[in-house]
Amino acid sequence: MNWTRLLFLSCLAAIALLALLREGEGAAVRSPRAAGPEEKESLKKRIFMKESDASSFFKKRGKRSPKSQDEINAENRQRLSADERRREYYEEQRNEFENYVEEEQDEQQERTREQVEQWRQWHYDGLYPSYNYQRHNI
Repeated sequence: MNWTRLLFLSCLAAIALLALLREGEGAAVRSPRAAGPEEKESLKKRIFMKESDASSFFKKRGKRSPKSQDEINAENRQRLSADERRREYYEEQRNEFENYVEEEQDEQQERTREQVEQWRQWHYDGLYPSYNYQRHNI
């Protein structure tokens, strides 16, 4: 029974808090009732700019007009730097893979050599000299 009272009181406090906050005025946005016609005009002036300023705000050249040499140079520099980064990345990946393959091959050769040596030791009957002494000198 005690938990129901606690739940009821917390809900009541939340409703009271929401009612108070709804009546309050926000810091960032004013209610449209309070803004007069003068304030609306000043807001429009701050948000919208003149047509002459807006046309110079965007790109000065049209879509079909040729690019300036500076723009071409900047695009080429970006393209070359991206190509260089890509080349370095793939070179690093290739080197890592080559190192991995080389280590795997070395480990496989070592395992094979150990297996062959174990096989020779297991099958050696002692009648003949060990394998190292059977090699022919050239």
